[in-house]
Amino acid sequence: MADRRKYILHPQYIVLTLVLAGITSLFLGLSGSYIYNRVQTGAPPIELPSMFFYNTLILIASSVTLILCMRKYEEDHTEGYKLYLFITLLLTLAFLICQIVAWQQLQNSDIFINYSNMASYIYLISAVHFLHVVAGIPFLILFLYKAVKNMKSPVSVLVYFSDPDKKRGLTLLTWYWHFLDGLWIYLVIFFLINYFI
Repeated sequence: MADRRKYILHPQYIVLTLVLAGITSLFLGLSGSYIYNRVQTGAPPIELPSMFFYNTLILIASSVTLILCMRKYEEDHTEGYKLYLFITLLLTLAFLICQIVAWQQLQNSDIFINYSNMASYIYLISAVHFLHVVAGIPFLILFLYKAVKNMKSPVSVLVYFSDPDKKRGLTLLTWYWHFLDGLWIYLVIFFLINYFI
């Protein structure tokens, strides 16, 4: 069996950093384009539906449960670890459902994607964020599946918790989730500031 290479910084951390940098550039570009179009066209901003604010609370809660999940992992607390993974998954699904409801709230106010440039940007930006959240769900499910499948005896639990690959993977997932939560908070604040200015 080949020896594991010793990295100063594991390549997975570098890959995630590049991914997050790319996502940041994408949303900064979309934000800049929103401002440019608003200034050029003089279009009035769109008031965010209330569900956007509830979704902020849901995402913050999912970050908290992932932090608690990481703590339970470090404490070798099997049931707590699986429980907080499951709650995080439920909160994520709740966010996605509530985001669909938020779009329906816009449509109930007769604000469709072709209503104005500003409406188009709200749909586009929130949909792109939606897709990034969806992209994280398979990893959450995989962690939960492996935990339920492999943590059935004291020995298997010990092997699971002592695996550095799993700890690194959980750390990367947690960073990604916190990033998406912070990005959502930024977007809500961005749209609010634009509405009141």
